[in-house]
Amino acid sequence: MLLTVAPTPRLELPPLGPAHAEEMAAVLADPALYAFTGGTPYGVEELRARYARLAAGSPDPAVGWVNRVLRLRADGRLAGYVQATVTDGGRTAEVAWVVGTPWQGRGLAAEAATALVGALAGAGAELVVAHVHPEHRASERVAAAAGLHPTDRVHDGERRWEALLSAR
Repeated sequence: MLLTVAPTPRLELPPLGPAHAEEMAAVLADPALYAFTGGTPYGVEELRARYARLAAGSPDPAVGWVNRVLRLRADGRLAGYVQATVTDGGRTAEVAWVVGTPWQGRGLAAEAATALVGALAGAGAELVVAHVHPEHRASERVAAAAGLHPTDRVHDGERRWEALLSAR
């Protein structure tokens, strides 16, 4: 899915691709990143193959994928990613974010997630959803900064957060 995500004061948000695999393997190498989501870090070749599939787009024409890396404008290094799965004719998007451990606590995830939600709103999305583990306070702060609000709904142990973009 082609979606322009505007740069932020500290970040460029280019589309994720196989060429990012080596640097992203290092960004995502800390096992602590998977404490709430499960899984383990991917190796370079696994990421390269995964990123090639993501860059090719969803095989389902009714689903759009938006995947952007967080590139620090100050030094050009990658620090994480944001993503969205867009459905319902472009009206609904589920978003997620990951920032590598060395870059956490600086507001980068909130900055990138806010830019992504803004781009989705500009493209006509009406509802943005995120699922956040109820003990992951940092991700709750990111969701709130991006304009999402917690709901009473829980899916696979994660609380659903959402924003009605027409109400923004």
